[in-house]
Amino acid sequence: MFGWQQSFADHHGSPGAAIKLRFMIRWIPLVVLCPPPWVSAQTADLEQGKQLFESLCGSCHGPLGNGGRGANLAQPQLRHATDDRALQNVIRRGIPGTEMPRHSFLNPSKLANVAAYVRTLGRVAPEEIPGNASRGEAAYASLDCVICHTLSGKGGIVGPVLDEIGARRSAAHIRDALVEPEAFTPDGYLQLRAVTKDGLALTGMRVNEDGFSVQFRDFSEGLHSFWKDELDVLEKQWQRSPMVSYEGRLTPEQMDDLVAYLVSLTGST
Repeated sequence: MFGWQQSFADHHGSPGAAIKLRFMIRWIPLVVLCPPPWVSAQTADLEQGKQLFESLCGSCHGPLGNGGRGANLAQPQLRHATDDRALQNVIRRGIPGTEMPRHSFLNPSKLANVAAYVRTLGRVAPEEIPGNASRGEAAYASLDCVICHTLSGKGGIVGPVLDEIGARRSAAHIRDALVEPEAFTPDGYLQLRAVTKDGLALTGMRVNEDGFSVQFRDFSEGLHSFWKDELDVLEKQWQRSPMVSYEGRLTPEQMDDLVAYLVSLTGST
């Protein structure tokens, strides 16, 4: 028995206690060396993080992270990820109820590298947006957008809620959606045209459907439910949108103003 083991045994009255202590000390370095599930950004491989971001995230968030179908990540503070640990959790687990998917297949090192690269996007120079947001607010009101879109708790429910649109979409994406709305219909959105056997024709947004029935909401927010054998026509109009194109309806200056206003809607107080 080593001297320190004998001293320990003398103190605790058992050689077995000294053996247990030796095993405990043998395992301590392994515990200390096990990395946490999040790794410091200081040790991250930013080049690998960039490559992973471009392949996994760029199609939604934009190659520079300034938004598209996904949120604008080119900002100093991210709403769903206030620190590195939270950011890695969002990447790994996704955000339920949104288009943000899980990336649980990433190992801890790759996860940390992606998160570290995302953090660098917050140091990108802010996007320069022409136009006047105050005039854009007036344009928004004049176009009756409130019929379909909710803003500050008021408006329709056919279109997406706009309170945080500036944090979720880039200016370029918003402009493109105003010009060509049918190219940017949300995932899961399906427009239906139904004609009953007695000649009633209705168009609306599908709410639910099974093999025997269909429920949809018309653009006046009326809810309809039919057995499918009650219908002469049930047409599924994929990639159709009730929103009109504003190309030609607005001057270039008015379009700039409207985009500037929508980009300013970040949900911040």
